[in-house]
Amino acid sequence: MAMSHLCEQILQTVEALSAEEQRQVLDFVEFLRAKRHKPRTMESEMASQSFFEVAQAAIGAGEGPGDLSTNPDYMHGYGQ
Repeated sequence: MAMSHLCEQILQTVEALSAEEQRQVLDFVEFLRAKRHKPRTMESEMASQSFFEVAQAAIGAGEGPGDLSTNPDYMHGYGQ
């Protein structure tokens, strides 16, 4: 099977790289392949959930008032 011109260019360019750089190229190519073949179930599952359902695990994880509107001074001076 004959290699396409693009494949030949890619091969020549990669051969000019160091062994470590070639490893990085291979890692990237494997990442792209895995990304293409990744099942879409998680994405479609998240698309059917509300923002609250997705963020529920993080709610309350930080410190601060539970409800920012409880500060009586938050509107102080508004409209003056």
